[in-house]
Amino acid sequence: MKFAASKARVFASVLAMAAMSALSLLPSLASASALAQFKSFVASTQSAKGDFSQRLVKTDSGSAKVSSVSTGTFVFSRPGKFIWMYQKPYEQLLQADGVQLYIYDKDLNQVTTRQLGNALGSSPAAILFGSNDLEQNFTLKEGAPKDGLEWLEATPKTKDTTFDHIGIGLRNGLPEAMELRDSFGQVSVLTFTNFQKNPPLKDNSFKFVVPKGADVFNN
Repeated sequence: MKFAASKARVFASVLAMAAMSALSLLPSLASASALAQFKSFVASTQSAKGDFSQRLVKTDSGSAKVSSVSTGTFVFSRPGKFIWMYQKPYEQLLQADGVQLYIYDKDLNQVTTRQLGNALGSSPAAILFGSNDLEQNFTLKEGAPKDGLEWLEATPKTKDTTFDHIGIGLRNGLPEAMELRDSFGQVSVLTFTNFQKNPPLKDNSFKFVVPKGADVFNN
């Protein structure tokens, strides 16, 4: 239960996509600034799917230690519809239909629901799943290149978010990594692979069906 709640908090303030497959890009985009790449990505991406890995990096006595490694898949359709599935080391599903957010823990066979509302507003999830008007909720600026990626720095304009700094690493017009730093100096690192942009999705792709026998808690 404690694990499920912790993962839910990371995502709801989080999240969260992507390296690419079968995408044609303008040659100039590869050398464009992070901000230009990001704005192009947001404007041209209504939906996407792919794989992700997530790890928590803590700095202890000057050295970085990696813990809480997890992997899974994602699919989203803007605004506010997504399926974020943790597959390893534990199975957990976070799904939203644009109105309601569902968190399903398979081991507990338990579903927690909450109104999506404006919850995506200044959260990392808004960068991938929210509306296109990100500058309403974030201050955006160029970061230093790192790991072969152009980095964009996003700072939430409100102070009531879990993360106080978000980095987005881009290559060839696509986000390949996100770094989510909290006020305690911990960094959640997301890496995205097998990114498919604007794939065909069924109308009911994001309709949540409560698993048989699951307990449902409404928040």
